[in-house]
Amino acid sequence: MDQQIDIGIQPDDQPYEVTSFAKKHGLPIPVADAVLFARGPSPSRIACDTAALALICAVAQYARKAAR
Repeated sequence: MDQQIDIGIQPDDQPYEVTSFAKKHGLPIPVADAVLFARGPSPSRIACDTAALALICAVAQYARKAAR
């Protein structure tokens, strides 16, 4: 008997759904959609997570510079 239990973890080769990606990274839906679109037609989750982190870091750096 081979049973599998789904605990909500998706394999890396499955593309993100926009709303779950947006919630994970705290991004507005349009921004999350743009990040996913920029990564190509079937990006890996790791590539998308890296792109979101890079965007968040770039926005934070810009905000620090603008505050000076």
